[in-house]
Amino acid sequence: MAKKLTVRDLYSLYLDSGAELSKEEIVVDGWIRTNRDNGQIGFIELHDGTVFKGVQIVYKGESEYSRLRTGAAIEVTGSFLLTPEAKQPFEIHASNIVLVGDVDEDYPLQKKRASFEFLREQAYLRPRANTFQALYRVRSVLAMNIHRYFQERGFVYVHTPEITANDAEGAGQVFTVATGAKDPYKDFFGRRASLTVSGQLHVEAFALAFKDVYTFGPTFRAEKSNTPRHAAEFWMIEPEIAFAHLEDDMELIEDFLKYLIRETLRLCPDEMAFFDKFIQPGLLEKLRKVESAPFKRMTYSEGIKILEEAVKNGHKFENADIKWGMDLQSEHERYLTEEHAGGPLFLIDYPKEIKAFYMKENDDGKTVAACDLLVPGEGEIVGGSEREVRPEVLKAKMDKLGNFDGLEWYYNLRRYGSAPHAGFGLGFDRFLSYITGIANIRDTEPYPRTSGTLRY
Repeated sequence: MAKKLTVRDLYSLYLDSGAELSKEEIVVDGWIRTNRDNGQIGFIELHDGTVFKGVQIVYKGESEYSRLRTGAAIEVTGSFLLTPEAKQPFEIHASNIVLVGDVDEDYPLQKKRASFEFLREQAYLRPRANTFQALYRVRSVLAMNIHRYFQERGFVYVHTPEITANDAEGAGQVFTVATGAKDPYKDFFGRRASLTVSGQLHVEAFALAFKDVYTFGPTFRAEKSNTPRHAAEFWMIEPEIAFAHLEDDMELIEDFLKYLIRETLRLCPDEMAFFDKFIQPGLLEKLRKVESAPFKRMTYSEGIKILEEAVKNGHKFENADIKWGMDLQSEHERYLTEEHAGGPLFLIDYPKEIKAFYMKENDDGKTVAACDLLVPGEGEIVGGSEREVRPEVLKAKMDKLGNFDGLEWYYNLRRYGSAPHAGFGLGFDRFLSYITGIANIRDTEPYPRTSGTLRY
């Protein structure tokens, strides 16, 4: 009886004992990527999704197999043959091909290249396209590496709520959760509820019980920004470490990101080579430089002086009105990391007016112990801070912002056995965009959610 194998099995067995495999008849299931017949002989490129690579199926030309369409699901029975002189290491010579699931003639994914814009309209089919086969496989591996990193270091994984009564950063860009009542304040929960924009506030409570914790899950923001960097639903990684300060936080960020880059390059070599060749030439070199470089430090105030000097020397920014207290744009961040630092750069000690209320105020009374990690090719990619633990300072900030009501529990954490603690947030989808070279966050998400778009 023929042995049923996956394409992943074939490559693994080929590396272990390819000659032995050639003695057996095998069965492989998958989908047709291409089918061509020159009259003498026919070739099917078969993919089954278990690895990025496919396998070539060879069949007798001018047979009924030549009419099988791109996208059809088939079962192939045949013999394994080593092909050391060809571009593929082996192929299967088919003795029988069974059509499992046919495709209509209007199947959208044909051999010709399709634009990302077109494929967004076919989100339920685009996982079959080469780019998205690579992308979503890297997404899966990256997600597992995130958990592996923290679990191997003793962090506790916390599932923070997706429905909350607070807006973590006070930006007001939240989705209200309601059952349809006219007054959301008298609805299901008896008060206004919203989808979370961050799990940070909730996970802080666990850090003060377990020391090192993290949350990794979906977050939501009702921001109508039609840019390649924004989505209404996205995933966030948010670790929190107790008995720690800003420097400890930055050390964790650096080690974490280097680990993710290193392991992705190790575990997804074919996919990353594809991105380097077809999506962003030079990607692998860029990532290896980040993985090997020391992450530099610079204060926000020093950064402003460097940007002011750049403007004096003729550098053209779209926003050239550089002044202390401004919220830096991507162009400013990229100048600092690419032109000045020549590598990854932590920008620290931001003006307190442009940062969140929970960040620790520095002794100068003007800045907070916050950091943004800037990387070449992207700008800011991670934001973190040491948290304010002085009850009276936090209370004054919350009163000024008007968010104390409903967040008394967060304030009380400072009264009941508090300790210095810090944490950061990394946007999973944005980071995936960075390490694959995929320019638009809408393409990194399986089913993107953006303003005015909810097709699937």
